[in-house]
Amino acid sequence: MSVAVSVRGLVRSFREAGRTVEVLRGVELDLAPGELVAVVGPSGSGKSTLLHLLGGLDRPDAGSIEVGGRRVDRLDPAERARFRNRTVGFVFQFHQLLSDFTALENVALPGRIAGLPAEQLERRAGSLLAEVGLADRRDHFPSQLSGGEQQRVALCRALSLEPPLVLADEPTGNLDPAAGELVFDLLERLVAVHGTTGLVVTHNRDLARRCARILVLEGGTLRAGNP
Repeated sequence: MSVAVSVRGLVRSFREAGRTVEVLRGVELDLAPGELVAVVGPSGSGKSTLLHLLGGLDRPDAGSIEVGGRRVDRLDPAERARFRNRTVGFVFQFHQLLSDFTALENVALPGRIAGLPAEQLERRAGSLLAEVGLADRRDHFPSQLSGGEQQRVALCRALSLEPPLVLADEPTGNLDPAAGELVFDLLERLVAVHGTTGLVVTHNRDLARRCARILVLEGGTLRAGNP
């Protein structure tokens, strides 16, 4: 399952040291269903802010965000929580796994929050872990896994409820090159297999070139980038 994304005139600013810093200045963005797009740009350009807005973790000062025709920027806090749980899969640079949960339990967590049956969640989590080569690590805790393995678990968690949109913020940035390549390979394959729309923030131009398009965020706006 995939979804179209449409962003118009997105503005977001923050107060910093007594002054207003405008991070996004009228961002325009369209993602086609099933498309995997990369966003690159200098540090501090607002890439993470953009992902947080698209995923309902933050609200814009102005502009509109439509995901599957639904205005995310108009949702109340409870609706945004449901939207994040059911519609968006997040993958962060630092995996954000719960240290007291096993790999299987971490992957099943979004389903637990959604109130789905435990047996169904265990089957789904186990299947995803097998897809990324971690079937034999399902009962291990994050501290018992390598960085690359932890990020693979985070990928599985992001896809556990088959969300139509995946937002990945530097998913390979904390990994060595070999592990980063493996994680991106898996992200690329899983998004294709599960028919998910994806937006990936990355500093790695080689990985960005593997996406359908590259967009550059600079000066508060998005523009098409060169491969």
